[in-house]
Parts: sequence; structure tokens; C-alpha cells
Amino acid sequence: MAMLVLALLLLAAVLVSSVIDQLVPKVSSPLIQIGLGLVITLFAPSQIRIGLDPDLFLVLFIAPLLYDEAKSVDKAALWRNRRPVLSLAIGLVVVTALVLGFAVHAVIPSITLASAFALGAALGPTDAVAVASLSKETDIPERQKSILEGESLINDASGIVSFQFALAAAVTGSFSLLDASVDFVVSFFGGILLGVVLGYVGNFLVRRVRSIGLENTTFHVLFEVFTPFIIYLVANAFGASGIIAVVAAGLVNVISPRAIRPSISRMNIVSSSVWRVLSFALNGVVFVLLGTQLPNAMRRTWDDQTIDNFVLVGYILALTFLLLLIRFLWVLAMERVRNRMGDDPHRLSKADLKSALVMALAGPKGTITLAVLFTIPVLVDTSPATYFPQRDLIIFLACGVIVVTLLIATFVVPLLVPKREREKDEVQQDETTCNIEILRNVVEELTARQTPETRRATRTVVHSYNERIARIKESHGLEDEPNVALRLQALRWERDYVGELIEREEVYPIVGYQYQSRLSHIEKLLEHNAGRWTAQNAYLRLRALLRSLFHGIVRGLPGVSMPERSEAMRDVQVKAAEHVMGKLQQAIADSDVPTEDASALLLEYQRTCMALRNANPSITAIARANDKVEDVRRLGLRLELEQIQTMYEEERLCRDTAKRLRENVYLMQVDLEDNV
Repeated sequence: MAMLVLALLLLAAVLVSSVIDQLVPKVSSPLIQIGLGLVITLFAPSQIRIGLDPDLFLVLFIAPLLYDEAKSVDKAALWRNRRPVLSLAIGLVVVTALVLGFAVHAVIPSITLASAFALGAALGPTDAVAVASLSKETDIPERQKSILEGESLINDASGIVSFQFALAAAVTGSFSLLDASVDFVVSFFGGILLGVVLGYVGNFLVRRVRSIGLENTTFHVLFEVFTPFIIYLVANAFGASGIIAVVAAGLVNVISPRAIRPSISRMNIVSSSVWRVLSFALNGVVFVLLGTQLPNAMRRTWDDQTIDNFVLVGYILALTFLLLLIRFLWVLAMERVRNRMGDDPHRLSKADLKSALVMALAGPKGTITLAVLFTIPVLVDTSPATYFPQRDLIIFLACGVIVVTLLIATFVVPLLVPKREREKDEVQQDETTCNIEILRNVVEELTARQTPETRRATRTVVHSYNERIARIKESHGLEDEPNVALRLQALRWERDYVGELIEREEVYPIVGYQYQSRLSHIEKLLEHNAGRWTAQNAYLRLRALLRSLFHGIVRGLPGVSMPERSEAMRDVQVKAAEHVMGKLQQAIADSDVPTEDASALLLEYQRTCMALRNANPSITAIARANDKVEDVRRLGLRLELEQIQTMYEEERLCRDTAKRLRENVYLMQVDLEDNV
């Protein structure tokens, strides 16, 4: 029962933090959640034991979070910045462990050198969650942000492995550089290999399940959520780094299908929604747990009468300063090497110094540091067993550094790189662009979800969304010229497809050539450069002229009667239109063209098909179709709300704008239900 109450308290704290984060955007969410964790520790009933199993913590929280971060990271930017990322993730971690180790042992001799190295190794990694959750008022340049994200994904493994070596030396009293180096290589590169291999094995299993017709959204999403836990446990069982394996699997991301189909579109939408909720919940729980552990970790040392509390605070500040100084000098040296190796070598400028300072301060420590430090045993397995020297002091110093680096990242970094204040017109333009993008995304999703039964209803609803996009463009003075290039491409698709039908002898050649001639004439009229004499235009005009002469000759010849020819022409038009409709749906799914242009042209072709088929639906069919229209409208409004929320979470919409857009959708929902 106590565990259930604790779980509910943690989830409640996460919910409260989401509200406070929106009300106080200048304070980063990790700090808010740490504060709520402190509140839980102070006011929780005494029977509720708030403990932290480091091994369970890594697999239950850190593994899925890093997997999701790796999936979402800009892989192209990560590859471009691979050298600085690896330099920070491996080189800086090792240097930090060595320098801090010697410094801590020199200032506090009671902490053995090996234990000091363990403390330095634990303080080496930056926290991926904290980096991703920096203050919303901070506008870090893209290159720096990419480097920080990449570093935080990889340096956990190097920090954990270095810590384990130092801890083993502290416990056993022996250390082998050769063995440590071999173990590090095996752990690091073994993790990469296992992560990639297990990712492809998962992909193979998913494809096999799909091949036997058992594909469904539930299976896909659950399998994707299941993946990081299995990869972490298998990698650890083989002696490799589970953290690196999970990150490698997330980077290749082979589980998610690449094909463009309505079912896969739905799958990806559900998957992203699930991961968004799961990531937020796990992120929140991680920092709430960190907040619950701080008082217990620091209380014993703070209450220790043998050391002055002001001295303890001085140790924390000095350790934080040295940590940031090492990081600053390393980044500065890294940037200088980059400048010398570049095409335009130059001396370090004030901008380079500022960039290095931002990189140094924007790498806060977090839960990985605390989790690995809790693996320090209370008793050393000796004969007789003795207490681990200065365990409480080591944990106290680490907790203090975590809090100070988080405070610096939250309040100092925004002073160095404040967000650019945008003009009112620019903000309005961004809101208009986001509003149009929301409606386009809804059109794309409705088009992807349509079935033969709902095609007519979807066409009606998509037409209404296209009209809304057109009104927004008109009201804000945006150009809305017809996409002639898309129409020309559609005509070429028709012409080529009719040519294939002629070659396969599926249509009368006379009918096929006549329809191709008509398409060429329309194409010529749409050409922007129709007045200029080009080789392509000359070819098209000559071909159209010859085909007209040919059709005039054969029109009076015996063979196909006029009624048969008319019926054949109608059949060719329907087949060509259906072919183009498939191409346009693919273009909408691929987002190769403006959605409203492609969907508007798609509607035209659908109307043409309906007219050619000469459908005369009954009253019952019309009523049934109207019901489907209402269902599709409800779906469109729900999708619109989801898109608004997504853009708000991505900080592309401010709270007031998002609220206003939601209220508009709510009004449309009420109006829809009142008219049903």
C-alpha cells in the first residue's frame, strides 16, 4: 500500500509541475520537480519509505528516456558535430575524473584518491533530461544545442564505466590501467554493436509479424516501448554498456516503418503521442525522485559536528567552480583546434569565448550522477568489514554540485543567450504560419485515414479546411496563386498512364490518342512560357497537331461506333483520374507540395470521377453520407486540438494564442453537435 501511495504522490507532483511550468516559464521544470520532491519528503507519512535502487533506476527510467532522446535527436547535426561530441563525451569525462580526483584528495585527504576519482567520474556526465529541459527563455544556437544533446546521450556510458573502475580500485585497493582500458573499449563499442544488432533483430521480428497479417497499432507501440528495456538488460548481460546500446538502437531507429501508408501514418501518430506522454511522465518522476533523495543524502553530513557547514558550502562552490573551469578550458581548446583546422583559420574572438562559456554552463549534472553514487557500498567487504570512508561526504558534495549547476543553467545561461525579442508583426506572421500548418496537418491526416466508405465525406471536410486556409491567407494578405506546376505534373501523370494503357491494349488506340491530345492541349494552355519558342513546346505543339490530323482522318473510318467510343473515353478518364488521385495522395503524405493545393486538386479529380460514373444516390445513401461527414468533421476537430497542443509544447505557439485557437475549435465542436 505504501508503494502505491508513493507512486500516486510522484504522479501528482509531475502533474502539478506541468501547471507550475506554464505559469512560471522562466524556471526550468527540473528545478520545479526537485522542489516538489523536497515537499514530498518533508510532508510524506513516515511509513512511506522513499528509496532509490540505482540499478532499477537506470533500467526503468534512464533507458527509455535516452532511447526516446536518441530517436528524436537531429541525426544529421549529430554526425556533423561527431568530433566535438565524442571529445566532450569521452575525453572531457576522463580528464574531469582525473583533475577533480587529485584536487579533492589534496583538499580533503580523508577521501582516498580512488574515491576522489570515483566522485570526479560521477560528476563528468551531463544530464540529458536537464539539458533538454533548460529554461524556455534560453535560445542556445543550433550547433551548441546539437553538441550538448549529443554529449548528454553518450557521456553517461563513459562516466559510469570510469566510475566503476575507480570504485573497484577504492574497494579492492588495486587498479590496472590496461585492464581498465580493455574493459572500457569492450563496454563502449560492445554496447554500440549490440544496440545496432538488437535493433535490426527487432525490426526483423516486426516485419515477420506484419507478413502474417497480425499488424496493428497496439502491437507496434507496445513493442517500441518494450525495446529499450530489453536492449539494456541484454547488453548488461553480455558485459557491454546498456546505456550505449539503448542510445545506438535509438539512433538507428529501425523499429519504426518508413513506408507511407494510412495504417503506418496512424501507427506513427499513436507512437509519437505515447512517447510524448511517457517521456514527460518519466522525466518528471526522475527529478521528483532526485528531490526526495537530496535531504536524506545530505542530512548526515550536514548534521556532522566534526565539520563546519560553511566549510561544506565552500567545498561545493569550489568543486563546482573547478568543474566548470575544466569544462570551459576544454571547450575553448576544442574550438581553437576547430578554427585552426577550418577553411578560414582565425584567432579566438569574444564570440568564441562567450560560446565556450555557454557550453560550459549549459551542461548541468543530474540523476545519473546521484544514481551511480548511491552504488557506493556502505560497508567494504574486508576482514573485518569496515565502513566505506567518507561515503556520506562524497554524496553530499555531489548533491550540492547538482543543485548549483542546475541553478546556473536555469538563471545564468539565459543572461548570456537571451531570447531575441520579436516584433509584433513577426509574431503575428508566425502565428498565421502555425495556424495554416495546423490545418494542413489535419488535411494530411484526414487524407491518410480515409477509406472507400468515407472517401466522399472526407472530400467534403477537406474542402472546408481548404476554404479555411484560403480565408486565412486572404485576411493576412498572403499570396495564394494556383500551383500550376502541380497541375502540369498531374496532366503528365495522366498522359503517361494512358500511354501505358495503350501499350497494354486495355483501351482503344483511337480513344487513347484522342484523350492524350486533349491533355497536351490543356498542358500547353497552362504553361507559363507558352509564348516562348522552346524545343519542348515545339515538340508538344507538333505532336498535338499530328494527332489532331490523325484523329480527323480516323474519325470517319469504320470500326468503333460513336456510343462505344464515348463509353471508352469515359472509362479512360476514370482510370486516369484514379491513377492521379493515388499520386496526389502520395504527394500529400510525403509533404512534397502545399497540402491545400494537392488536396484541392484531389477534390477536383474526385468530383470528375463522380460525374463520369453518373452516380445517382438514393435518399438513404445521402443521409448515410451526411452522417459520415459529421464523423469526419469530429475527427478533424480532434486532430486540430492535438496539433495545437503539439505546437504549444514545441513552443511554437504562446499560451494565449494556443488558448484562443482551442476556444475556436471548441466553438466549432459545440456548433457541430447542436446541428446534428
